Amino acid sequence: MSKNNDELFKNVISHAKEYGFVFQSSEIYDGLSAVYDYGQNGAELKNNIKTYWWKSMVQMHENIVGIDAAIFMHPTTWKASGHVDGFNDPMIDNKDSKKRYRADQLIEDKIARYEKDGKTEKAAQLQTAMDEALKADNLTALRDLIVEHEIVCPVSGTRNWTDVRQFNLMFSTQMGAVADDADVIYLRPETAQGIFVNYLNVQKTGRMKIPFGIAQIGKAFRNEVIARQFIMRMREFEQMEMQFFVRPGSEMEWYDYWKQTRLKWHKALGTASEKYRFHDHTKLAHYANAAVDIEFQFPFGFKEVEGIHSRTDFDLSQHQKFSGKKIQYFDPEINQNYVPYVIETSIGLDRMFLLTLINAYEEQDLSEGDKKDSRVVLRLHPCLAPVKAAILPLTKKDGLPEKAREIMDRLKLDHNIIYEEKDSIGKRYRRQDAIGTPFCITVDHQSLQDNTVTIRHRDTMEQERVEIAQLDRIIGDRVSWKNLLGK
Repeated sequence: MSKNNDELFKNVISHAKEYGFVFQSSEIYDGLSAVYDYGQNGAELKNNIKTYWWKSMVQMHENIVGIDAAIFMHPTTWKASGHVDGFNDPMIDNKDSKKRYRADQLIEDKIARYEKDGKTEKAAQLQTAMDEALKADNLTALRDLIVEHEIVCPVSGTRNWTDVRQFNLMFSTQMGAVADDADVIYLRPETAQGIFVNYLNVQKTGRMKIPFGIAQIGKAFRNEVIARQFIMRMREFEQMEMQFFVRPGSEMEWYDYWKQTRLKWHKALGTASEKYRFHDHTKLAHYANAAVDIEFQFPFGFKEVEGIHSRTDFDLSQHQKFSGKKIQYFDPEINQNYVPYVIETSIGLDRMFLLTLINAYEEQDLSEGDKKDSRVVLRLHPCLAPVKAAILPLTKKDGLPEKAREIMDRLKLDHNIIYEEKDSIGKRYRRQDAIGTPFCITVDHQSLQDNTVTIRHRDTMEQERVEIAQLDRIIGDRVSWKNLLGK
């Protein structure tokens, strides 16, 4: 990470806390590693991202429906899915610091340093060697790479490493009144299995015909050892997933369709195209016959935001085998029964949140001559902005607050509106810029005479005089979901 990028990322993290977007969980008790809370503005932004995904996935597709499955599931679910026996990460411990790390992430950090220092050939060689070791599940080779490239522990600075071992990432707990008699169950490490075990319920009750999809937004839990890059990698996180069930043999056609459709969803927000790229998996999961990541260029490099996977019929076949229930589809077009194949789209909501913050954050120098001035603005798409408009009476007297409240009461029926009367109008503008509010509406003495207000636009800072009766239309046009869903 370059100095400028490092500084940008630190500033975004600081901004997120200062303006009520993200807080460290249990901060008054010195926090909990790799766990975060979303503040008042963060919760609004997060909900708006969810709404955009849900509308584009469920509302805009006649053959996709949504569910909300429970976090707790029958423990055999995770045997069938392979998580009990195979949901592991290669971990290595430093004997001096007593810290545990993911071996592949230590190597990835070294690759990034090689690239930063201009040693591109060395970086490419190490990347290839790591990919081969991961594909072969060769833990000894991973450790050899760490030793060969003199990778040190970030805490102790030493190279006193243990062997690389596999570490299961699932959280387990007990369900039952008495611990000795309790059954071991797991906090779900992904939301996909809740969809698969409900395939029959949804298909029958919804009278769904293949191809069709089931979408879900929900929490998942992974015992990540290392807190990395703010909310990029957390122990408790949220996923937005859709499993699309197709006829065997047609999966690659649908795989390509969803690759392009999902990238289009991202770009509709106005993100520069060069900030995104596809990254094909070199090591496929045992259930997949194709997999690609949509990566975004964060300040710390290109990282996965969303995955598109062709999962074959593995999941439904496994649940059919372990449950003893027939999970098949009768296809009247070909007069055949079969276990459907699945194309998965899975996006990390927290990563999308961070992407959105970073992409919107801008520090502007507004100085003119000897007059120094600056602002921090979040150029959020109006649909995603936590607050759509701020109502600002010019003074706290002369009937201006009452008039401002009248306007707020009218607008808040359709939009999230904020009322603010403290500090100078300039300071109030800056506060709203910092949380990404598209419009500031100033109520002054003229407003009492002719029912007009001054509306200020966040991105241009231009102001215009408009009739109060026009505010519904002006704000509604800018924050309408049609602006995103119609693209």
